[in-house]
Amino acid sequence: MEIKNGQNRPPLKKPPWLKVTLPAGGAYRQIRQLIEKGGLHTVCQEALCPNQGECFSRGTATFLILGDRCTRNCRFCAVEHAPSSPADPEEPGRVAEAVEAMGVDYVVVTSVTRDDLADGGADLFAQTVREIRKRKPSALVELLVPDFQGSLEALRTVLESRPDVLNHNLETVPRLYATVRPGARYERSLELLSRVKDLNPEIVTKSGLMLGLGETDEEVVATLRDLRQARCDILTLGQYLQPSKKHLPVERFVEPEAFERWQERALAMGFGGVASGPLVRSSYKARELYENVRARIGSA
Repeated sequence: MEIKNGQNRPPLKKPPWLKVTLPAGGAYRQIRQLIEKGGLHTVCQEALCPNQGECFSRGTATFLILGDRCTRNCRFCAVEHAPSSPADPEEPGRVAEAVEAMGVDYVVVTSVTRDDLADGGADLFAQTVREIRKRKPSALVELLVPDFQGSLEALRTVLESRPDVLNHNLETVPRLYATVRPGARYERSLELLSRVKDLNPEIVTKSGLMLGLGETDEEVVATLRDLRQARCDILTLGQYLQPSKKHLPVERFVEPEAFERWQERALAMGFGGVASGPLVRSSYKARELYENVRARIGSA
């Protein structure tokens, strides 16, 4: 089934299992204040993540570095596409200060895609890891990185900072890349994940897919096989939700039971940790998934 442009039919009615509780509570407000005080961004807010209330209330957040404007214009993403400001050399320090103030032990850092920068922002990723470790040496750090346009040098720069997890999302199946992720290439993203293991096999790798964009089950299976071939350790599967009318429409809502079956299948294929559900996003239960993989490695 091919993706439609969504202009000639009304949007699908959202099923009841996709209803989320509005953010509330003191911890949520405290995290929001820390983020705003530091002049920081979170992908939780910029990408309209449905779990931000739950995560903020637990005292966790995924920091978005390198600004809040993306040089690419993926048709699934709520992050604004616009000219970007120069990278802020003080941003890594501010992220580290916020991590210390929040008291979290597992930190996720991602970015907009910055094709306008020579290294794609790789050095700022590395600096952020180092600053976090200065402030909180015990912290585990997960990076969710763009493809750096295939630059091996940029990937080396990031890995030299020794993150605990390196995440790069495929997002969808290869047939839909031209529509869903213009500017990205499926093979390039797979190669990035594989190169991580070539350069440092100890770093846990992670990737994710959105379902409901028009992919077939057979295409999902083939993509999961490609990820395992690339030695990807952790997988996240979630429902695509249309951020606005200008974005791609939802082609189908995948039932929770189907996500459960995908989880069982992915684990049987050899993934060390899998989060699969309608509201699952890249950082959902990130620490739990990492610990699952480390436990498996330790018992191997």
